[in-house]
Amino acid sequence: MSDFIFALLLLLLILISAFSSGISNGIFSLNQYQIRRKAQLGNKDAKIVYPFKALGYQLLVTLLIINITANATIAIMLDSKTGGLFAVLFSTGFILIFGEILPMIYMRKYVVYVTARVAPVLHKVITFMTPITRPIAHILDKWVGNETQVFYSKEELINMLNGQKLATESGVAVDEARMLRTVLEFDEKLVRDVMTPRRMASIVTKDDEVGPLLMDELHKSGYSRFPVIAEEKHFSFVGTLYLRDLVGETGTKKVKDLMSPHVRYMHEEESLDHALRAFLKTHHHLFVVVNNFEEFVGVLSIEDVLEEIIGREIIDEFDNHEDLRAVAKSLAEKERKKRLTAQDSVKNSPKVIK
Repeated sequence: MSDFIFALLLLLLILISAFSSGISNGIFSLNQYQIRRKAQLGNKDAKIVYPFKALGYQLLVTLLIINITANATIAIMLDSKTGGLFAVLFSTGFILIFGEILPMIYMRKYVVYVTARVAPVLHKVITFMTPITRPIAHILDKWVGNETQVFYSKEELINMLNGQKLATESGVAVDEARMLRTVLEFDEKLVRDVMTPRRMASIVTKDDEVGPLLMDELHKSGYSRFPVIAEEKHFSFVGTLYLRDLVGETGTKKVKDLMSPHVRYMHEEESLDHALRAFLKTHHHLFVVVNNFEEFVGVLSIEDVLEEIIGREIIDEFDNHEDLRAVAKSLAEKERKKRLTAQDSVKNSPKVIK
């Protein structure tokens, strides 16, 4: 055999080894549901590749036989030229780099594209080897199962979803990835993280008269439910007023005539998962939030919890502020500075000697 034919045959065997190894690793690293979704969305390459993925172990056995045969032939050919220990070491390194590592790295990114291009040849090879590969694949299906079950930690799933932003061919929409991330992080958040702070909460008194002024004020608040207190500036809650109960009311009435007498309380350190279950169980969509000293610190609505699930603020035409917690914090900081300034002015004022 001439050196030219030898080199040409060796190159062909390396390509066969590289393609079989790369495709087998690449195809089995793909998620079956992801590749199917891409096919359903009209990706032409995914439509071609999905049937190969569906073959499961039959495809794997076919590619392994091709890969092992090509590698064994490469080793024999190199041994015939060099011989001895050098041939073993050289062929091992040669096959490892050009037949395994490089194809594996390349195919992780381009496996769908490459497999779609060699699909006609691959289909004929699989059909030809079916009498051998199908029985072996059937045995593997019984022993191992169609696909090995993989478990991921929460951190791994969040990192995978974060990676969707960088994947231009991702089958997961940006909004879907954002919502999935917020759901995975949902149980880590507490009521105090999402509640409407006391400073920004809209509260009514039971003896307030229901008229145009109150209606206008309630509408401008942007809320549809309001905690009701017994007396002004005394946070003793006696009920809940629903904006819907005021629609169509005529004549002079007070809040206590239209409010619901039910009040529900929630501790600020409870998890949002606990709050959501409480909302569903009680069918009450507004909780008064208290701290360890049973002091009123804010209110929690079911919308506050839903916002954390969908990862987006629910804002209607009446909302004045997008982030009420940020506004409350800003107001508190302004008041603190004002108080410190007043204290400094008193401290620095000249003393009158009598």
